[in-house]
Amino acid sequence: MSHAGVTQGLNVRILIYLLFAIQLVSMGAMEMSGPFWPVHLRGLTSSESVFSFASIAVYVGPMLGIILTSAFWGRIGDRYGHKLMMIRALAGLSLTQLGLALAGDIWVILVLRFLQGAFAGYIAPAQAYGVSIEAPSRRARLFAILQISTNVGSLLGAVVGGLILDYATFFWINMIAAILCAICTVVAAVTLPDVPPVKKPTAQTASAATGRGSSPWQGSPLLSLLCVMGILLLARMLPQTSFSLYVSTVFEVSNAVVGLCYGLLALGFILSATAWSRYFEHRSQQDTLQRITYVVLGCIALTAVAGVTRNALVFVVAYFIWGVLLGATTPVLMALISKAADSSQQGHVLGIAQGSAQFASIAGICVGGLLSQVYGLQYTYLFVCLAYALALIPVVALRYWPASLQASPAPPGE
Repeated sequence: MSHAGVTQGLNVRILIYLLFAIQLVSMGAMEMSGPFWPVHLRGLTSSESVFSFASIAVYVGPMLGIILTSAFWGRIGDRYGHKLMMIRALAGLSLTQLGLALAGDIWVILVLRFLQGAFAGYIAPAQAYGVSIEAPSRRARLFAILQISTNVGSLLGAVVGGLILDYATFFWINMIAAILCAICTVVAAVTLPDVPPVKKPTAQTASAATGRGSSPWQGSPLLSLLCVMGILLLARMLPQTSFSLYVSTVFEVSNAVVGLCYGLLALGFILSATAWSRYFEHRSQQDTLQRITYVVLGCIALTAVAGVTRNALVFVVAYFIWGVLLGATTPVLMALISKAADSSQQGHVLGIAQGSAQFASIAGICVGGLLSQVYGLQYTYLFVCLAYALALIPVVALRYWPASLQASPAPPGE
């Protein structure tokens, strides 16, 4: 491999841990304000309709920004380098957080939140940069580590944001977040080595080498893999809007127990993701998908238990184990998506994957909220089971994808 030359003697493991730290701090900084936007917005308007719209748009806006721009930024990263896109994203986070700290108008805040997603979008370039320095066989572990950093950052960020709000104003949450993102920008610019972009092969060269056209989608399982990941994320997000109401109503427990249940899902993922990635990292696409089928069946069983039980302890245990199984879904599928794409198109494909994930999350939140209003809270986890069952269709179809198309061409120097 040529990784030693690329990193100029630095150990790849150290760089991966550095990526982990930058993503943890920057994503944690963003999440410091996450739980408290409705509280802040409530004080900026007396109109119930404006508040209702804003309390949704303040969360959906960044997701929409990512959906609309992630593929574009990915193409720019493929052409000019993913480190530059990481610096651009971190600088965008810092500047928009500074703007949010100073903004006192509810509509300006919503515009800034949209721009935050459109001009920042840090996760996809960080993944693409990690792919450029990591061995292909360890990509599942790379995606697991980066997603763990996001989850840990989200959990810690919410706690730190609450502590800040207890002793200061909402202004300081965003100001501190802006400072942290600025520090991350400088650290990324100074410490991460430049990795030259991989030259895109000509259409004739790509076609001769791979048996498919220059498009990453032609004769490729990418679309089906994105479909699987999207449905799994949608299923995961279906109970999001009704979760606290469901737990408190069905089990009649305190808010602390509600928070414990919610946190255990993330904890299960954090504890299991790297172990799952090691389990899957040397397996073929067909072998991986066969085992993911069993994981999805396990998710169906666990969410069915969560839906029928009236015992709070059983629900808590089921939620934790569900989180453990989730560690074998998104990181592993992202690794398959990355391996199915040419090395010169990693930014573009991972950008589309990130946008697809955001779209699936929005769809899951909206559909889950609608279903709970129409059919009632008692059927929440039945719909989650049905969504997981739907995901089995493309998973099983992909297991029988022609073996000649399962492996992408090895990147130069691998």
